[in-house]
Amino acid sequence: MEFFHVKRDIPFMSYGKLTTAISLVTFLVAVVFLGYKGLNFGVEFTGGTVMELQYGQSADLNQIRDSVSAMKYGDPQVQALGTTRDVMVRLPATKLHTAAQISDAVLATLKKDRPDVQMRRVEFIGPSVGDELVSHGITALVLVCVGIVAYLAVRFEWRFAVSAILANMHDVVIILGFFAFFQWEFTLTVLAAVLAVLGYSVNESVVVFDRIRENFRKPQMRGREVPQIIDNAITATMSRTIITHGSTEVMVLSMLVFGGPALHGFATALTIGILFGIYSSVLVASPLLLMFGVTRENMIKPVKVKQEAVV
Repeated sequence: MEFFHVKRDIPFMSYGKLTTAISLVTFLVAVVFLGYKGLNFGVEFTGGTVMELQYGQSADLNQIRDSVSAMKYGDPQVQALGTTRDVMVRLPATKLHTAAQISDAVLATLKKDRPDVQMRRVEFIGPSVGDELVSHGITALVLVCVGIVAYLAVRFEWRFAVSAILANMHDVVIILGFFAFFQWEFTLTVLAAVLAVLGYSVNESVVVFDRIRENFRKPQMRGREVPQIIDNAITATMSRTIITHGSTEVMVLSMLVFGGPALHGFATALTIGILFGIYSSVLVASPLLLMFGVTRENMIKPVKVKQEAVV
């Protein structure tokens, strides 16, 4: 199914050097912010106090958040736990108060607003748990990248694998750069979104790469240069790209607007990742193929014909 049909190929590769330069600049800027400001890690990574509360009637999350914020224990995370009566409150670790003191003070404050609130569970996350989550998160990112490279190298060729992983890492670093610049809280849900973006971006790259490989084998493409073959592949997949990414972006934006604070970080990371994923798959990965020297010869391996002996 096509949303629209473009009769003439769009010369994407004629702007390849410009788009690659823009990507390199944005990548370096993101790295600078990551090094200068760093990520604002959430309670899961830094440690802190986690409280599960239960109300007799539906709870007002905004009121709870305002009441806990006024206590000056740090920026709280307040979210519903399955039902509107069950609430989870997370507060960062502090050296001045213990988890028991914080939970007792929070419960006393919330009881002034709603006497029907009860404390179901209190848990303290230590710094060692946060360090373990950081190491596991980095390990997950590395394993995903290795898996993507191996898959693309087997399905296509090493040039495609390197181009795709560089484009995907560009997306990841841009997402982290946004979170570092604005100091948005980096939580486990954001890490999950980053891993999802890696898989999502490589899917678009595979679609474009598949069409490029097909074009190299088409008889009508034999007289064309490699940039023209890539331009034709990208143009041919534009309709599919708009339909797929447009529908996905509408869903993610609905989570961003209506999902509340619990889904805000997750939806923000996905929104940035999808937008830059489209850009990198078309205007970063494809120009990198030219830089790595993709030609018709290394794409189509010659078939050896066994010669019969002439008697």
